[in-house]
Amino acid sequence: MAPITIGAVAAHFGRDLERSVAKVVGIIESARRDGVDLLVFPDASLGGYIGDLRSPDLTELPPVLATDGPEIAAIIAAAGDMTVCVGYAEVSDDGPDAARSGYNSAVCVSGDGILGTHRKVHQPAGESIAYTAGDRFTAFDTPVGRMGMLIDYDKTFPEAARAVAVDGAHVIAALSAWPASVTDRASRLPADRQSRLFDLYDAARAAENQVVLVSSNQTGVMGSLRFLGQAKIVGPGGEILATTRSKGGMATVTMDVETEITRARKVLHHLAERRPDTYVPAAPTGTGPVAAPQTLPTS
Repeated sequence: MAPITIGAVAAHFGRDLERSVAKVVGIIESARRDGVDLLVFPDASLGGYIGDLRSPDLTELPPVLATDGPEIAAIIAAAGDMTVCVGYAEVSDDGPDAARSGYNSAVCVSGDGILGTHRKVHQPAGESIAYTAGDRFTAFDTPVGRMGMLIDYDKTFPEAARAVAVDGAHVIAALSAWPASVTDRASRLPADRQSRLFDLYDAARAAENQVVLVSSNQTGVMGSLRFLGQAKIVGPGGEILATTRSKGGMATVTMDVETEITRARKVLHHLAERRPDTYVPAAPTGTGPVAAPQTLPTS
């Protein structure tokens, strides 16, 4: 496959849905002029994120949208020949009047329509009060190659990125609304412990799976949350190829994804050299409760 230009967005998206859609469309149009082929927006770009992780205000939740609704249709129309990933609150399977707002979701589109979807699986703190959890990780084919998506806290868990990599993804889009620490806030964002973890997870998930990871994030403030920014593209060796740091903007890289992954896997091929039969203990050890282990696919 020929080289492609990848863009990772760091920007603020608030509760005003009409303004959010217009902002996303405007960024897509600007990115097209710059020759971007794959563009990854933050989580909750269409209507913003919840304002408090510990006790979300259920009267101030983001608007829930249907995947086949006019907002996603506007993104599809703007995408054209680009591949675009964007986060939003998806209406619950039980309808708009369900107890929770819906799913914290991401959709990947081109001008041809929807290429793939993901519903956030791992929920930190009180997010489960606001959203229903997803239950799977899958890869899908796009014009820029086979991809998978993660949302926010999903990338904290190695099994999440590994699942989509095992399913053939060479690019992982990690869409985030990742805030600074809510319990031990630093005076400067770069010094915040969540800032360090955000970069650490991005690099580790790329390196351990030898894939390209495209990490987007919100900036600014929503309720009590102050978002980190730090959008970036990470190569298959875990090297940060481009980053916005804590500012808003777009990190871009032009690269031949397949060539870089082939080079990374030439001597040490992590996925091929896995030993899944050894990863599940014969019996739980220790005295505390142990969750049932998950067996990932082997091909």
